[in-house]
Amino acid sequence: MMSKNVVVYSSDSCMYCTDAKDYLKSLNVEYTEKNVSKDMIARKELMKKGFMSVPVIIVGDETLKGFDKEKLDELLK
Repeated sequence: MMSKNVVVYSSDSCMYCTDAKDYLKSLNVEYTEKNVSKDMIARKELMKKGFMSVPVIIVGDETLKGFDKEKLDELLK
């Protein structure tokens, strides 16, 4: 599909995170997951970016807060 770098900040208890990851998998998009419930460094990174909640999906140099399929599709093009 494309070769943009995709990073998903997620947590264990976040349903939208699971939905987002399942959606990316369904598109065969490779991504790096940063789980803020297990990874304190990832949590600090996320807070430094100004976010307190997940999912936060980074596609290339664009940042998407929450799981918005249409917006995600746009960014992945």
